[in-house]
Amino acid sequence: MRVHLIDGTYELFRHFFGQPPRAADDGSQIGAARGVVVSVVGMLSDGATHVGVATDHVIESFRNELWPDYKTGAGIDPELRSQFQVLEASLVALGVTLWPMVEVEADDALASAAFVAETDTAVEQVVICTPDKDLAQCVVGDRVVQLDRRSGTVTDEAGVWAKYGVAPRSIPDWLALVGDSADGFPGLAGWGKRSASTVLAHYGSFDDVPDDVADWDPEVRSTVRGAARLAERLADQRPQAELFRDLATLRVDAGLLADVGALRWQGPTKEFDEICRHFRDPALAERAARIAAG
Repeated sequence: MRVHLIDGTYELFRHFFGQPPRAADDGSQIGAARGVVVSVVGMLSDGATHVGVATDHVIESFRNELWPDYKTGAGIDPELRSQFQVLEASLVALGVTLWPMVEVEADDALASAAFVAETDTAVEQVVICTPDKDLAQCVVGDRVVQLDRRSGTVTDEAGVWAKYGVAPRSIPDWLALVGDSADGFPGLAGWGKRSASTVLAHYGSFDDVPDDVADWDPEVRSTVRGAARLAERLADQRPQAELFRDLATLRVDAGLLADVGALRWQGPTKEFDEICRHFRDPALAERAARIAAG
């Protein structure tokens, strides 16, 4: 079997900014939520059988306590924010497994589900549906991959190396050094993508990078521009780098998913008809019912 794990927050943003607005009969905005649900029904129509969706029910998480500038819900368009709960209710009515996250983030839920699914020998492949670079740390060979549903690009472990220049396990260290503007932490000044990739491709983790550049591997030292300055900066700011790595490291809770069988789609609930009427799209309910009937 193949398991599909979907970043519902990313999908909601993607559809909100990528589609014209659409209002329900009561005037509330539903376009983005409907777009995500239509796309999930499309996946089921294409043969997806085991599906889970994670959302950021609350945008803020424990990471905001670790770093005050970490991303928040400030500035989110009210018409977008209002559709989170609409989306969550719609997915539950569709009969899809949903993880609405509060204390941790949707990315953590996806990492947790991917871990459980990857250890199940009955699972042929785990497909994490998001282009988010944080999730690259979960990629394992061609068994756990990322799928950018917008472009259709599949990223396996070789793809992570090609894109970031490091192994999946080094992604948190890489993000700690170069920063992640989407999540609100800057990385270490002077460290760029190329220098971080070169150093981490050799050492794996900045924990193993010597403080003194004279102790660096000669080939790495000769390849990295400004190596002495970067070594000094890392030595001086290791606590900051460790904090940023902690922010970038996804939390795995194996208890989030009891077993992969729980992800098997059994068809829409009776409430899905009402949801589709709210979407002004009764044909969507009919389509989901036909898919479930085989």
